[in-house]
Amino acid sequence: MPCLATSARYTLELPTGHRFPIAKYELIREQLLWQGVAPAQDFYDPGLCAEADVLRVHTADYWRKVRDQQLSVAEVRRLGLPQSERLVLRSLSSSAGTVESARHALRDGVALNLAGGTHHAFADRGEGFCVLNDIAIAAAHLLHHGLARQILVVDLDVHQGDGTASIFRAEPRVFTFSMHAGANYPLRKEKSDLDVALALGTTDAEYLAQLTATLPGLLDSVRPDFVFFQAGVDVLATDKLGKLALTKAGCRARDEVVLGLCRQRSLPVAVSMGGGYSERLADIVDAHCNTFRVAYELYG
Repeated sequence: MPCLATSARYTLELPTGHRFPIAKYELIREQLLWQGVAPAQDFYDPGLCAEADVLRVHTADYWRKVRDQQLSVAEVRRLGLPQSERLVLRSLSSSAGTVESARHALRDGVALNLAGGTHHAFADRGEGFCVLNDIAIAAAHLLHHGLARQILVVDLDVHQGDGTASIFRAEPRVFTFSMHAGANYPLRKEKSDLDVALALGTTDAEYLAQLTATLPGLLDSVRPDFVFFQAGVDVLATDKLGKLALTKAGCRARDEVVLGLCRQRSLPVAVSMGGGYSERLADIVDAHCNTFRVAYELYG
């Protein structure tokens, strides 16, 4: 059965009207329990990420400023979240969730973090609601401890995984694949190992055709022994920041493609939630919960 990382630290108080849907993390857990998708014993608190893991990915100067709440006004504006001790704990806990998910996936085939996917965090700065890059931290953890030889990052958030691409630009053991809306944030894209920029308004059929035409061949050529899946649900047509046009069924089918291929090839996969900014919080939570449903159907 999949292990699911979650923590009370995943949420924090944000200013009234803030556009980041921080409440979704607790609501995902509640819905999975209420609908009987996941039993209570599958959830665990991952604790806090070790500073050594953070410093394999982020510069000492940036981490110090985050830890000590010394980010400048401009840095806070670029981040989009007010700095606080609670934000530091949230970032460390969410990153630990992906590190521990990676370790559990080595044993169980799949593991999921109820947060994470903070792919806009660069080595020396945070952007777009992303403080620490949890996928990069977890990938570096696996490599450092000799737990993976070749890693594939499958980033299907609607926004390019620019921070992850930048961090691993010179690391051949991590292949970054990002499929995202082309004319969207970030305005200045980084160069992933493979970028697929989709036209605005791309629908289920077009999206799934592109994914199924790309991912199997990529698995054949990269030959990873570990996969990180960034499963952002801001690909939905209802998303305020997304600019694609997937339905919830299409988003679920996307998850079935990725997790199904990993299952068929016996590739361990760690899943992070990524973005989601639909007007109705229920749309975000439902789409995220579908990712867990797929994981339980394939691996449970």
